[in-house]
Amino acid sequence: MIAIAFLLGLLGVVIVAAASGAQSLPIAEILMLIGVFILFFGSGVYIAAVLGILAFLTGFLFSDRPWWLFAGQTLWGPSSNFVLVAVPLFLLMGEILLRAGLSDRLYRALNIWLNRLPGGLLHTNIVSCAVFSAISGSSVATAATMGSVALPYFQGTPYNQRWVLGSLAAGGALGNLIPPGITFIIYGLITETSVGALYIAALLPSILVTGLFLALIAWHGFRNPMDKPPPLPFAMKVRALADLVPTLLLILLVLGSIYAGWATPTEAAALGVTGAMFFAALEGKLSFRMLNASAEATARNTALLGLIIFGAYLLNYILTTINVPQALASLIADLPLPPWAIMLCIIGLYIALGTFMEGFAMIITTVPVIFPVVVALGYDPIWFGVIVTMLVEIAQISPPDGTVMYVLQGMRPKAGPITDVFVGVMPFLLAYLAAVVLMLIFPEIALWLPSLMS
Repeated sequence: MIAIAFLLGLLGVVIVAAASGAQSLPIAEILMLIGVFILFFGSGVYIAAVLGILAFLTGFLFSDRPWWLFAGQTLWGPSSNFVLVAVPLFLLMGEILLRAGLSDRLYRALNIWLNRLPGGLLHTNIVSCAVFSAISGSSVATAATMGSVALPYFQGTPYNQRWVLGSLAAGGALGNLIPPGITFIIYGLITETSVGALYIAALLPSILVTGLFLALIAWHGFRNPMDKPPPLPFAMKVRALADLVPTLLLILLVLGSIYAGWATPTEAAALGVTGAMFFAALEGKLSFRMLNASAEATARNTALLGLIIFGAYLLNYILTTINVPQALASLIADLPLPPWAIMLCIIGLYIALGTFMEGFAMIITTVPVIFPVVVALGYDPIWFGVIVTMLVEIAQISPPDGTVMYVLQGMRPKAGPITDVFVGVMPFLLAYLAAVVLMLIFPEIALWLPSLMS
């Protein structure tokens, strides 16, 4: 309802502005698109089908060019793009690591070092998700993997289940923000921005968000103290570090090769898959059956994402043909508001869309419209890429349609209401919004490292 109200309010502003002669806008197209989108999406139709239907319907009604003349060429672009090959490769790497048991070793080792801090195992949830995000590139994959590993540790403990679920959801949402996040690949593909530069820009914001989460858990731990586990010998802690070696080496292999300029993100993803298979072989888990299961899961997730991308690309082509993005960009840029106020409106739009729309679909369908406005306002494309990715992450943990929350709800050992996840994630959601505000006030958080590398 929040999202629909926001969209209707935005439409009202557009109509009023057009009526006043500020800009000639395709009002009929906008009305039709919003109406059909709400109708199909509210009926539960899969988002990829909604985007494809909107594209063909809009093309028939408002374009003079037959759709069969441009559909193939439009779809061939993203399907043959070399950068996009990194998406299934990163997904495959995460699937192999999960089945090789390396994620369990990661969680167990971090738990030995962090369980005596205020908040205990909740810190382990965040840090393990942050580390695993650096090799998975996907929020859903991170939440599913670390959730399956972490939830058994909390059975029979006095931890607040809402905070357990909330911390895992928030930690899982880091999967797209921490390089090599898949969202950056999609954004770079759409806006022709360097994916490597986006990865560099995301480092400090990732540390900021992770730090805010850990500070929030520490505050909760001080307010709700629990008995600390007995201290472990330092020698045991040192031996536990050995379980972190495979993960850290993979991070060094993937991100190090990108930052050093030795490999593109796609090539680094291929190196990561090779490294994951090597460590799976060392664990004695590498087999044809394991690789087949990993490949099947990867193919399934890649196909779902690919359909969304194809439908969105087709719709974006039609919208550009009938001048919708250009007209909206010109209208918003000409509003009698300072750039920061317009940016707040854009952020509000993304937050509203995140309450009912899947993150990848949101970025693919909105960035082609919003990006020209952002550039016209004087904002850096790399900075905006980090902001958009953070807003997509917020969408992943925003009730009532946050994908990550439903993943964790389905993994709970004991059944419970979904409201447990909704309530538990709220403090982390506010912390994430605080990070976005800090990025608005201090854009150097994202731009400082890229400026050093240039």
